[in-house]
Amino acid sequence: MSQTASSTPQAEALFLTVYCDGASHGNPGAAGIGVVIQTQDGETLREISEPIGRATNNQAEYRALIRGLEEALKLGASRLVVITDSELVIFQMRGSYRVRNPGLRPLWERAATLAHRFEQVEYKPVPRYENSRADELASRAATLSQGLQQSSGRPRQAGLRLD
Repeated sequence: MSQTASSTPQAEALFLTVYCDGASHGNPGAAGIGVVIQTQDGETLREISEPIGRATNNQAEYRALIRGLEEALKLGASRLVVITDSELVIFQMRGSYRVRNPGLRPLWERAATLAHRFEQVEYKPVPRYENSRADELASRAATLSQGLQQSSGRPRQAGLRLD
């Protein structure tokens, strides 16, 4: 008896590129994130610029990564290339560096949990100029965050959703 291929079409794996960056005016200070998600062909699917309140630069970098991973999941991605200019985030996510800072530990745990939901995630460090759009979005959001803090008269703390 011969075997035939299943008549059910196999869904093609969605492969996306996530550019992410965090910015902080002060360290800690008013912070924001920027994320750009593109297809393999370079089509931009999402651009995200969000103020996150008061955070360190490294916290903002992780928050951008988390937001990018969450959005890629919503888009149905199965494989990702994550591009960032934060070597700390890259090396910690790859497991080359331990996460020693207690302020970064829950952010790293959330990012790692999200990353495990994909078939494959590759982390690629780039110079800031190769991540310029995400950098621009993050800087804009940090400026907005700074304005929000000044108008309220007190700094807001950067929260973290753990859902």
